[in-house]
Amino acid sequence: MTTETYAGRTYRDVAKTIDHSLLRPELDDEFVADGCRLAARYDVASVCVKPVDVARAAAILAGTDVKVGTVIGFPHGSSVTATKVFESQRALADGAVELDMVIDIGALRSGRDADVRADIAAVVEVAHAAGAIVKVIFENAYLTDDEKVRACHASEAAGADFVKTSTGFAPTGATHEDLALMRRTVSPHVQVKAAGGVRTLDALLAVMDLGVTRCGATATSTILDDFRARASGTVPEPAAAGTTAEGGY
Repeated sequence: MTTETYAGRTYRDVAKTIDHSLLRPELDDEFVADGCRLAARYDVASVCVKPVDVARAAAILAGTDVKVGTVIGFPHGSSVTATKVFESQRALADGAVELDMVIDIGALRSGRDADVRADIAAVVEVAHAAGAIVKVIFENAYLTDDEKVRACHASEAAGADFVKTSTGFAPTGATHEDLALMRRTVSPHVQVKAAGGVRTLDALLAVMDLGVTRCGATATSTILDDFRARASGTVPEPAAAGTTAEGGY
């Protein structure tokens, strides 16, 4: 494992923030397998694959330090709770150890916070019983700030491990304003994941500075190759940070 350091962070600090995303609907078996091997080569935190790909990813990543995650109720969050629970149980049986579930967006916007909390808690219960963690996706593009705060409160009350900005498929993804709001709304033991639009090293470092501990990314090799190049002094320092975390995957 490299001990290279840039901007006060080691390679591992940065790599273990990345959930390598393999969620686009058109991805074929070869692309997913190659993506899992890339994740292992760069030693990232996890891959996040579609439920149908969990068993394949778990087999490829067996013996590595890269975890297998998948999505639940994706991408709209509109499955009934029993379906989300079944999806979770099957994913866990197939080898997933991280579940990124989409909140019931309509229920939240309707003010049914108790239903939102119960939906999350049902998934958390089966995940935690299996030693897995749960990240709750809000899809902030469709929410007011008050709704984002209420989603944070519901997620924490339900025992979720992370709150997460977005699926990557909505009109906008992670913004610095949303990440700061989420970080200050939940307790320190609840972590924050950024998703949607973090495609450069500068953008990733910027959200890490806001307290983000996981980030969904497809530009994993670009980000980490850039880190190694800067750490070794083979590329010039950027003129200005200037990047944002707007947009989709």
